[in-house]
Amino acid sequence: MSILFIRNKEKTPLESIRAELRRKIKSPSSFNQISKGEKVFLEQIRSKTAEQNLNNVTRTKAYLDFYLQRPEIHWAFLGHMVSRNGGYNMTDLKGEFLTRLMAKKDRESFFAFLERGNWLIFQDVYPQFLLYAESLRLNKPLFHLLPLLNISTFMETIWNHFWREQCTYVLAIALVINEQSYLEQRVVKNPLFQKEVLGKFEFLLQDWLSFNHILFPYGKKNLCGQTLHQFESLNERILLGKRLYSLLFKDKDRLEQTVEWAIRTPHTGSRKDYWPHIFNSVNEGIPGFAYQLRLKSCQLKSGARKIYSPTLENSWKNVTHAEAEKGDWFRDYRVADYLVENTEIVNGEIVNEYCKTLERLELAALAKKAIYFME
Repeated sequence: MSILFIRNKEKTPLESIRAELRRKIKSPSSFNQISKGEKVFLEQIRSKTAEQNLNNVTRTKAYLDFYLQRPEIHWAFLGHMVSRNGGYNMTDLKGEFLTRLMAKKDRESFFAFLERGNWLIFQDVYPQFLLYAESLRLNKPLFHLLPLLNISTFMETIWNHFWREQCTYVLAIALVINEQSYLEQRVVKNPLFQKEVLGKFEFLLQDWLSFNHILFPYGKKNLCGQTLHQFESLNERILLGKRLYSLLFKDKDRLEQTVEWAIRTPHTGSRKDYWPHIFNSVNEGIPGFAYQLRLKSCQLKSGARKIYSPTLENSWKNVTHAEAEKGDWFRDYRVADYLVENTEIVNGEIVNEYCKTLERLELAALAKKAIYFME
């Protein structure tokens, strides 16, 4: 009886996390003195992070490289695949359709919005990876240093839990929660981006066209993925992250194929990376010739030229960013409720929806071109 009673009183892993987060709400951690060696290592982390944070291509590669070294850190591969999509969205702004649908100034604002978010996430999450790698090397947790890197106390709790329990799912979803919460005030609620991007018709157009697809290529021409329609909802972005995680890691065969595809296909930002039968990073168009519809059922019509999807290198210059805004997003321990694992099977079918999106974009681009011609 007494043994049974003791077991019933033990906390589950999530209860333990909630209890620790509740304590931190009531009594935030205070900084302790750190050693000279730790100070040197923190500077090395900052330097290496800045070195890899030049643009979307370097960030995306760094995520994959880390995952291949430490495959227990699932978010590194999830981040790699989502970051690829961020690159596609950046180059779309200089590609076949959006150059016809959006004014240059609006495309530049949209790029600044995408680039800032991509940059912010990397400079927050990559130091965590480097700190974990050093903890492994020294065989002792160093997560008390996270606040000195301006990383949320929420993640200090999670990393310490991971060090003890090795729960890959909890860590991955916690990183989803952390990164989306980190972006909330810095990007999504940023007054400039609210005015210049989120409040503009062009962004609504993208949502109406279901252009917020997250695509995961695998095999030769296969795609799975999800679509986000409510970008401004933190809750929806976190739930999307959980679904994307399930798509990648709940099917071992697909995961293996996706990793193989990522390894053999260096990220360039061009959609040619996954569908070279439809997209080309070289513009095959002839200036002055009228635009003609080329797509039907996700195939190019006979004799039609490919859709222009440039590389990131040929689309945008590297950006020098202002320092990340200080402050910890963590205010409510109940955010840990997102860590409860989903049991539903996520349907990753996206090809039909994505093909319809491409066709709608092509029609919209043609119509806009016709309007300009009549003007």
